[in-house]
Amino acid sequence: MKVTQEQQQYFLLNILEHLVFFSTNAIFAENSWYFRNALVRANYTNLQKGIHETTEYLEIFLRNLLLNEKNELHNRDMHISGSLNTAKVDIENTEVDIQNTEVDIESTLLEKNLSIKTANHVRKLFEKFGYDEVFGRSAVMKVIDLKQSGASKFLSNLVQKDIIEPVSGHGKGKYKFKK
Repeated sequence: MKVTQEQQQYFLLNILEHLVFFSTNAIFAENSWYFRNALVRANYTNLQKGIHETTEYLEIFLRNLLLNEKNELHNRDMHISGSLNTAKVDIENTEVDIQNTEVDIESTLLEKNLSIKTANHVRKLFEKFGYDEVFGRSAVMKVIDLKQSGASKFLSNLVQKDIIEPVSGHGKGKYKFKK
């Protein structure tokens, strides 16, 4: 049986609650984004891009919590190297190379205020369709195993978060990921 990311998070928080019952929740309150993103990085792998899950950021957080260390916790440290490619200027020709301006979906997920469950759903959908393929509610229902109303709410949420955009020419209710 595979343990989901939500189950891992629940388990970790329960262990922490019992281990550090004497401590305050201040570190969680001050670093909630960091903790959430550290959990994401601990569970994210993209073999095609050479990205492997890593617990290093979660370990830093836990060292601060359990060992009273004072490591700095910065979300920017968790960005996947090479995923935030920017346009490069060729100094000799002063031409802009626009091939590497694509932003990795993981960076987009880190910037948006998504629950872990929603982020996992977005990953599944992105793995299936990527940036170029068009999808609709029925595809979301199949890929993520949601009911009709849940798929509609999910799509609406992604449009509001500026992760996907409606496309025309493919029928009503069709979307694709924004680059």
